[in-house]
Amino acid sequence: MNSRRLLLDAGNTRLKWAVVEDGSWLEQGSTLYCDLLAFTRILDPHTTCYIASVVRTQHEAQLTVLLESYSISPIWLTTESTFSDVSNTYLNPRQLGVDRWMGLLASRQRSQVATLVVSVGTAMTVDALSNEGEFLGGLIVPGMVMMQRALQQGTSNVAEVNGTLQAFPRTTADAVQSGIIAALCGAVQRQFVHLTEVAGKPPRVILTGGDAEALLPFLDLQVELVPLLVLEGMERVTREGELQ
Repeated sequence: MNSRRLLLDAGNTRLKWAVVEDGSWLEQGSTLYCDLLAFTRILDPHTTCYIASVVRTQHEAQLTVLLESYSISPIWLTTESTFSDVSNTYLNPRQLGVDRWMGLLASRQRSQVATLVVSVGTAMTVDALSNEGEFLGGLIVPGMVMMQRALQQGTSNVAEVNGTLQAFPRTTADAVQSGIIAALCGAVQRQFVHLTEVAGKPPRVILTGGDAEALLPFLDLQVELVPLLVLEGMERVTREGELQ
């Protein structure tokens, strides 16, 4: 198998990609689905392509057609019950999003301690990994933009105005922004407490996703920002798979 790999993290909003070979990350980037041509310069029929997708079917089809036009037949990665020392305890393991699974595998590769993996994107996921590498479960909540749109669509007095975080908001825009941040940070803090109780000490916290940097200043926790966490997990899975 070709050692040069193209890794595609197909998220709900953006396509993130990386080209790796012999342990080196050669290129990386991201693009919206309306502008997939932006990354065609890296497409090479001699590259083995892997995709971890949680995107809607129409975008998967769009991506497949584009890759096939460059004679690339992608390999679609899936969630498994176990990988190395990481176990997936979801009642239906395949129901766990492949992006979440890759994030868990990447976090375990970075450190073998209890870890809270927080991905802030279209939705925010907060996943708990034990000291032993057991995925204990996680939360899914609407992300920043989704929360704001829900309020705009479901109420009559919320306009598309960006507010700022306030302890006691006195404008609707500030109330919306403060409520969104409080909800997201509250979900992270709550799971942090739960995992601390299970692990016996405060867990490591890894933050990733398109809106991770926007949430980071408001988290009252020691956090490690890892923008390419899913791609790191994909690199691990595809590399170790080649060695078998």
